[in-house]
Amino acid sequence: MRLLISPRRNWFRGVVLALAACASLAGRAQIDELPDLGESAQAELSPQLEHRIGESIMNEIRLREPSYIDDPEIDDYLTHLGRRLVETSANPSGSFHFFAIRDDMVNAFAMFGGYIGVNTGTLLAAQTESELAGVLAHEIAHVTQNHMARQIAKEKQNTIPSLIAMAIGVLAARSNSSVAAGAVASAQAGLIQAQLAYSRDFEREADRVGYQNLEKAGFDVRGMGDFFERLRKVGHLYDNNAPVYLRSHPLTVERLSDMQNRAQEAPYRQVVSSLDFFLVRARLKAQSKPPRDAAAEFERSLREEKYASETAARYGLAYALLRARDLPGAQRASAPLSQSSDASPMLAGLIASIREQSGDVRGAQEIYRQALSRFPQARSLVYGYADSLHAAGAYRQALAFLEERLVRDSSDFKLHGLKARTHAALGQRTQQRRAQAEYYLLQGRLGAAIEQLEFAQNEKDGDFFEMSAVDARLRELRKLQREEEQDGKKGG
Repeated sequence: MRLLISPRRNWFRGVVLALAACASLAGRAQIDELPDLGESAQAELSPQLEHRIGESIMNEIRLREPSYIDDPEIDDYLTHLGRRLVETSANPSGSFHFFAIRDDMVNAFAMFGGYIGVNTGTLLAAQTESELAGVLAHEIAHVTQNHMARQIAKEKQNTIPSLIAMAIGVLAARSNSSVAAGAVASAQAGLIQAQLAYSRDFEREADRVGYQNLEKAGFDVRGMGDFFERLRKVGHLYDNNAPVYLRSHPLTVERLSDMQNRAQEAPYRQVVSSLDFFLVRARLKAQSKPPRDAAAEFERSLREEKYASETAARYGLAYALLRARDLPGAQRASAPLSQSSDASPMLAGLIASIREQSGDVRGAQEIYRQALSRFPQARSLVYGYADSLHAAGAYRQALAFLEERLVRDSSDFKLHGLKARTHAALGQRTQQRRAQAEYYLLQGRLGAAIEQLEFAQNEKDGDFFEMSAVDARLRELRKLQREEEQDGKKGG
């Protein structure tokens, strides 16, 4: 596993920081909420502003960062694991969002608004679920203890002006990543050191709070120290080119000793990693190389019985064969998994997907329905079931299902996108435009959302109430657009 620091990843982290400033300058926040940049500034970032900044950054990552992983199964797993830890934290009802970045370096990072990213290298380097949970617990603690806002307040005279300088370059070159990278590079080195390398006090606090949450959530508290100790040993192999996680979260002998001492004092608790932990790792391994090569690797591990979980190895084989479009092979590989499909939404989703692509759409739908009764929060199953209804031409059934899900979570932009596609299949143009507008709005694409509503005004199939709703929503979004433009002028 490659653990050397990546120039492209440095650029990504720099852009993330620059976008935080962009959001402060031209986002939805009112200008009087922004931190004062003068010498006597005492104001700190409000929780509302932090959320808006984080949301803006996350939208940019989804739209423009090629290493962002748009995989509902992986998101579901990280969300489930993360929520388990959040529920034991100082902010158990807080808004947290977990996502994965495809990068083989060991790294994880917390952003404003509770957005926490995890590199695939971290998921694959962790030998137990408790080790992975230890990394997440540490990052969650950075959020609950407001370390990023406190760091900005501490470094206000140097950090925020640098962020603004970087933001101007990125805003001027949004459509040209090479220009943006050049704009970021000059201010980046010192900024990363000042902003991302938390102080030793913050790191110790995140260790302590993260450890407490890890213990309360029922994980093996030795996992945190074990993982960091292994990173430290790897770092020594590369001299000054340590793993990036150690660069942004400096690991001292004192910190490591504190972790190990706490673990030694805790009563022994044997904790078994969940099946989903191994399934996610198998899924990532299957995605990391050409499908046929991945299938051959899983076949070899099964033949030689070299695996941490036989079920996960079989899952990886079936998933790799499905990616290779070898449906007969995927069916054979997944047959032993059918008995265990009720143990994990990932297993049920894979078996349903193989059924659907093999032509048994009704069989796939039945699997999805049964799995959703057991795992109602699994978005991967929600999207899969909606797609299967589309494949069967059951558009009205799909629409009813999506509307019911949107009552539960109206902030899921993918549900709005599926709803727009369903209205389009039914020939309901006005409703399609409305749903598409919400899809764009939730991704931070306000201009595109307004355009969709303007198109909706010209459609001929909406009744009086439908058109009144379009007009009202369009007025709301145009008002929001004017406010953002005014804030941008004041910030400039």
